Amino acid sequence: MKEIEKLSRVMGPRRFSMVQLLIALALLFFFFPFVEEIKGGDIIVSILLSLVLLSAVFAVANRRRTLIVALLLAVPAVGGRWINHFQPHLVPPAIFLVAGLALVAFVVVNLLRFVLRAPSVNLEVLCASISAYLMLGLIWTIAYWLVAQLTPGAFAFNTNTGAKETMEGFNAFYFSFVTLSTVGYGDITPVSKVARTLAAMEAMTGLFYVAVLIARLVALYSTPNSNPKSQDS
Repeated sequence: MKEIEKLSRVMGPRRFSMVQLLIALALLFFFFPFVEEIKGGDIIVSILLSLVLLSAVFAVANRRRTLIVALLLAVPAVGGRWINHFQPHLVPPAIFLVAGLALVAFVVVNLLRFVLRAPSVNLEVLCASISAYLMLGLIWTIAYWLVAQLTPGAFAFNTNTGAKETMEGFNAFYFSFVTLSTVGYGDITPVSKVARTLAAMEAMTGLFYVAVLIARLVALYSTPNSNPKSQDS
């Protein structure tokens, strides 16, 4: 009986957190293309990113140790982003980018672990699966941004906008998800070896993730549930 109560305490917050994380990601995806160019748009983007990262922390915080590790990674990532926004000379972008990369990778690993160990398909599993895919895109978004900071000229822009393009913010976000979905419009081209390697790895990851995820979800859905009522609770 104690084990059941303990499990319910763990699964209850997780269900809410998974949905919360997916909503935060949806807000970021919807508003990112529109708010970056307006006045005060950087602050809105920072708020949305912070919301996603904090939601991700609580989405995987089913154990105290996991929560502590996630918070230790979130503090430099979120705090560094805000300090860099108001005092760029105090915290270089590379610092909060590396911390953010570690945090998002940690979250993705825990989300995938949850999906692969799930006994059946339910709302939690579906939200975790979608969130993990979107968070994969964020991993490479941060990685491209970091590479552009460390190696200027790592990406070439084949556009005629008249403005100097940089591989940060929405540009990195856009290129990451175009690559993850293996669309590749060609308007942004990786030039350096590191950038090309990252792009190739992301494309392969996107393909393998969809194949493995579909196979896993089909296997879970096809597995007879010995106690359906327990899954509905």
